[in-house]
Amino acid sequence: MADSDVEGSGRRGAHGDDAQYGRMTEAPVGGLIVSLAIPTIVSMMISAIYNMADTYFVSKLGTSASGAVGVVFSLMAIIQAVGFTIGMGSGSWISRLLGSRKVEEASGVAAAGFYSSIAFGLLLAVLGLAFLDPLVRLLGATQTIAPYARDYASYILFAAPIMAASFVLNNILRAEGRARFAMIGIATGGILNCGLDPLFIFGFGMGIAGAAIATALSQLVSFVILLAAFLRGKTATKLGPRRLPGKAAPYLTILKLGLPSLLRQGLASVSTIALNVSAALYGDAAVAAMSIVGKIFMFIFSITLGIGQGYQPVVGYNYGAGRLGRVRAAFFFTWKACTAVMVVCAVGGFVAARRLIALFIASDPAVVSIGAKALRAQCLALPLIPLGVMCNMTFQSIGRSWTAT
Repeated sequence: MADSDVEGSGRRGAHGDDAQYGRMTEAPVGGLIVSLAIPTIVSMMISAIYNMADTYFVSKLGTSASGAVGVVFSLMAIIQAVGFTIGMGSGSWISRLLGSRKVEEASGVAAAGFYSSIAFGLLLAVLGLAFLDPLVRLLGATQTIAPYARDYASYILFAAPIMAASFVLNNILRAEGRARFAMIGIATGGILNCGLDPLFIFGFGMGIAGAAIATALSQLVSFVILLAAFLRGKTATKLGPRRLPGKAAPYLTILKLGLPSLLRQGLASVSTIALNVSAALYGDAAVAAMSIVGKIFMFIFSITLGIGQGYQPVVGYNYGAGRLGRVRAAFFFTWKACTAVMVVCAVGGFVAARRLIALFIASDPAVVSIGAKALRAQCLALPLIPLGVMCNMTFQSIGRSWTAT
């Protein structure tokens, strides 16, 4: 692929970049965070919705099929961890470089992150497909869930390079303060997935494999839309192969800066796997219940994550520009906003827990009973989450990766 193909024929003028810099470093902090957070929240919630859609439609195939989605969700979390590690690592660095007006250096970081994510995604796909049977057992599949999990996981692994690269492109766009472009890419794929799920599962009679194919195709569409922003020259950073750093140091720095995301996402995946393995002792109903609870929890948590991801480029830009008062103001505004939202969601989720689980699989009373108890336990913890997330994101955004880790 020629360098000009990746960078696109269009170029942003200095005036456009100056206007963006002025907005990120001078606009009122609260309004700026909200303006960046809204597109991110929308894209995060739509991503959560299409994960819930998979669970909803697959649940119509039976309890074991529903459990398989929860089992493979751990695998998707690992792919997401790779994407977020490289994406947050490069995004954190890019926002500070742009705040210091080092655009060429930021492009080198963006290119390194983009191509590294594809390479790591390919590695995951090859290893996962080579050891598919032991992998689904390791993820917590029971004997009856395993056949469904294999069908679902195989297509997800084929899509791993695209999924990892999409997370990186999404993070780079947000690091530049262009959350709207990121929202369009993620939201389009999510909406498409919700439509393709019933078509492939029931219309084409493909069963659980249809849900996985729908997810893979939707991720591909998101990737193409996100990449188009760079191809059309709508971004400050460029992704041409000639911008790839020739030394190992920038790649290691990206991984170091992304380490908090790797542990945050990776440990979440490990805990989910452990939960699935423990739930499997109580049968498919318990695994299915935890799968549904996990999707509902991620939908609620996506609001905090969305606000936080709108907050991060503000911190990076202003830290890079030396405007520490704005960094402090951004932290307290975001923490208070996230905590208020989580308190409201916790109360609502606790009260409506049984009805929420029944929306997915009312035909199995055991799943509803187990799921309602687990969801209420999750709701008790929700108000405690924002402080930890905000501290972690703040240290990561200012380059204090070890502290964040």
